[in-house]
Amino acid sequence: MIQIDDYLISLDVLDRKFACDLPVCLGNCCRYGDSGAPLTGEEAVVLEEIKETVLPYLGPRGRDAIAEKGTSMKDFEGETVTPLIGNEECAYTILNGNIFMCGIEKAWADGKIGFRKPLSCHLFPVRMKKYQGFTAVNYEELSICQPARHKGAGDGVYVYRFLREPLIRAMGADIYEKICIAADHILKKS
Repeated sequence: MIQIDDYLISLDVLDRKFACDLPVCLGNCCRYGDSGAPLTGEEAVVLEEIKETVLPYLGPRGRDAIAEKGTSMKDFEGETVTPLIGNEECAYTILNGNIFMCGIEKAWADGKIGFRKPLSCHLFPVRMKKYQGFTAVNYEELSICQPARHKGAGDGVYVYRFLREPLIRAMGADIYEKICIAADHILKKS
C-alpha cells in the first residue's frame, strides 16, 4: 500500500495490468455479482431524480425490478446499491448486441442526463471504501475479468492508466498525478 494524502492505495492498482475487452467478456461485470453496484447517498438521490428519463432505455425486466425494489436498495450488508433483476443482473443493464452495458450511461451518452453512471461502476475493478481518516483504494481481481487482464498485459496498460478518467472523477487531477508519479517510481524499481 502507498498513502497519497487521505488515500491508502493498493500496489495492485499501480502494478497490475488491465484493459476491458467487451467483445470477449460481454460486460459480465454488469451481469454477475452477489449484490448491486455500490452507491453513495447522493447517487441514490440522483437515480431517483433521473428515473423517468432512464426507464425508457431499460428492458422490461429492468423496469419491473425498479418498480418493485426502487431506484436503489439496501443489500444484505445494509449498503445502498442498485437493484438487481432476480439475484444477478443489474436492473440498469441493457444489451447492445450480446454485450451487457449500462442504460444510465447510454442516456448520458445521448445527452439526456448529466450523470454518467455510479462511480463504483466507472471505477470497476477498483473499489473505494471510506474509513475514519482515510479512503482505501483496492483492486478486485475477479474471474470474470480474465479477458481484461489478458488484454491489459498484451497492450501494456496498467489499472491506474486504464481508469484515469474515473480515478480523476473520484479523487481529483492532483491526486491522480501523484498516483502516476508513484507508479512510475514503483515500476522503475521492478
